[in-house]
Amino acid sequence: MASKHSSIQRNRSVPMPVADRVGWDATDVRAVDTARLLAADAVQQVGNGHPGTAMSLAPLAYLLFQNVMRHDPNDDQWLGRDRFVLSCGHSSLTLYIQLYLSGYGLELSDLEAYRTWGSATPGHPEYRHTRGVEITTGPLGQGLASAVGMAMAARRERGLLDPDAAPGASPFDHHVYVIASDGDMMEGVTSEAASLAGHQELGNLITFYDSNHISIEDDTDVSFSEDVPARYAAYGWHVQTVDWTRTGSYVEDVDAVLAAIEEARRQTDRPSLIMLRTLIGWPAPNKQNTGKAHGSALGDDEVAATKRVLGFDPEHTFTVEDDVLSRVRAVADRGREAHAEWERGFAAWREANADRAALLDRLKAQELPDGWVDALPTFPADAKGMATRKASGQVLTALAPVLPELWGGSADLAESNNTTMDGEPSFVPADRQTKEWKGGPYGRTLHFGIREHAMGAILNGIALQSLTRPYGGTFLTFSDYMRPALRLAALMKLPAIYVWTHDSIGLGEDGPTHQPVEHLAALRAIPGLDVVRPADANEIAACWRTILEHKDRPAGLILTRQNLPVLDRDSGEYAPAQDAARGAYVLADTADGAAPDVILIATGSEVPIALDARELLAADGLAARVVSMPCREWFAAQSLAYQDEVLPPDVRARVSVEAAVGQGWREVVGDAGRIVSLEHYGASADYQRLYAEFGITPQAVAEAAHDSIRDTRQAPRPGGHQRTSAPTGGGTGDHP
Repeated sequence: MASKHSSIQRNRSVPMPVADRVGWDATDVRAVDTARLLAADAVQQVGNGHPGTAMSLAPLAYLLFQNVMRHDPNDDQWLGRDRFVLSCGHSSLTLYIQLYLSGYGLELSDLEAYRTWGSATPGHPEYRHTRGVEITTGPLGQGLASAVGMAMAARRERGLLDPDAAPGASPFDHHVYVIASDGDMMEGVTSEAASLAGHQELGNLITFYDSNHISIEDDTDVSFSEDVPARYAAYGWHVQTVDWTRTGSYVEDVDAVLAAIEEARRQTDRPSLIMLRTLIGWPAPNKQNTGKAHGSALGDDEVAATKRVLGFDPEHTFTVEDDVLSRVRAVADRGREAHAEWERGFAAWREANADRAALLDRLKAQELPDGWVDALPTFPADAKGMATRKASGQVLTALAPVLPELWGGSADLAESNNTTMDGEPSFVPADRQTKEWKGGPYGRTLHFGIREHAMGAILNGIALQSLTRPYGGTFLTFSDYMRPALRLAALMKLPAIYVWTHDSIGLGEDGPTHQPVEHLAALRAIPGLDVVRPADANEIAACWRTILEHKDRPAGLILTRQNLPVLDRDSGEYAPAQDAARGAYVLADTADGAAPDVILIATGSEVPIALDARELLAADGLAARVVSMPCREWFAAQSLAYQDEVLPPDVRARVSVEAAVGQGWREVVGDAGRIVSLEHYGASADYQRLYAEFGITPQAVAEAAHDSIRDTRQAPRPGGHQRTSAPTGGGTGDHP
């Protein structure tokens, strides 16, 4: 409720913030206290949530939004804005309240509807859901790790658009501000990302570590005692500490925080960590500095007591006084002025850089350049073939000159993943070049190091900048390390690209630790992630084209180590590779176009096996259709008419073949269909021996086809049959 300034006075036992240099007056302090109590009221009303951090960090959040960050509530997509990342997403009210106070469109009623159905204020901040939210955060560590990607992207974009400007003089220079918690510092992903940020000398990244020593299990001394600033200093960060408890009483020294921020901004060659020592839930009289203030409502009595000490009427909830609202909403005017000043510099840049301005306009519109597909290579037919990882690398190199926004690398596996565009410089500080990898701060080839989890989050941060398209590679089995970031990419609908090679037992001698078995099914279980497993080099080109044309989802390219035949698409025997864009297509059909006796459905390296099985079945007088299904998600998006054209419902005899667990294939093959799969771990041997031993062969597929045809003559069997390979000896068996 809005009201005039209360006549109740702040209790003198609660020290006023030290904010003389910042220039806060009594109204600013009242606004900060208002933010604390809005957090307490919102959690109390819904009965659950995290009030404590939002209360104790209210001065820092207010300082950032009112005095520090360059932002414009009138235009939350302003290119020149600073970015704000609340890595401790459980304290979403820290952000929501400032968005409301600053005038980003949230209303008081949205705070009153906190964590309820249909509200603009869900339990954790959600990108694309609430205006002003830059990133979905919730799983601890992901926000800070993604912020590293944002900072890297800002440097890459500067290199594309304004590389010669003096530091701080380009319209594309901005800072990324992060608030992180004890929990963020405990999560391993932040260690990976912070290590890379220090190595990359990301001077545009400033992180506030809210060190309140409290987590859900109360005092963090039970599990966490390391010297975090020393660790970050060892990573190469500039580190400062501001301790609001240092005098023995709790004094919110906002001037000290501002001084630390100013010093951090002067560090252009390294990221900054500002450790802020706080008391969670301050100034709640009884629950400050307790685990109860972290993750649960304070209780009516404690909320009322907190209002009394801050000079608010305990009988009123969601109090926002007129003079407070007038003061905080003035930030919109300041933002408009800052935006206008920036526009003058931006206009001068546009006038002096016509070609780069045209590139910027295209990137902002997320449009691909005219004629870019002409750069895609066409691979000649080759029975010996090539690995799809190699074909992917050639596609990337061919696209490099026409798509400057496309950049990426791998988690220390560039030569294995083929993720390096030939001749392109590395993205590294000039003094970090090596004999093998030359480059500079504006380079294009990313080196994530052996940090798959951070790589996934960093790709998210880059994609969130919306101007460039990032990709990152590792072995498919290590996609497990990336899964939290993958899930967030799908939630946010980010066009990040993952290149996962060594996709099956086909990698051979490295053995079962490196041979993915359950990974395809696990990745397909992530809603919104396209899992793409092409069958030959020309399908690779078609799939890269399709992935790049999609702007609203992440995709994973699943690629082989071993060579696969490059099919002769000009012979008339096989359908054009561009049909792969539909997710599944009839690769080889019956000779006379008649209805097939059986449909063989395969992905990736098992497509040639299905084609060989088709020949075996022909010798038995059976007509088989082979369907290549590189992406089940793309196929599911096609019209039902097209799906029925590829997989006619009246052809119940079907066999799927994929060197992975069969989970998920029953819905494709139906009750009479058979699933040729791998229901156990692999072994260390050459890949031809492994396929033979585990029964993933043309003979096994042909046998499964006979079984499926036989079953179509019998009554439907709920759940169907599954054809699996035995753990040893290559035998097969039917399992309901």
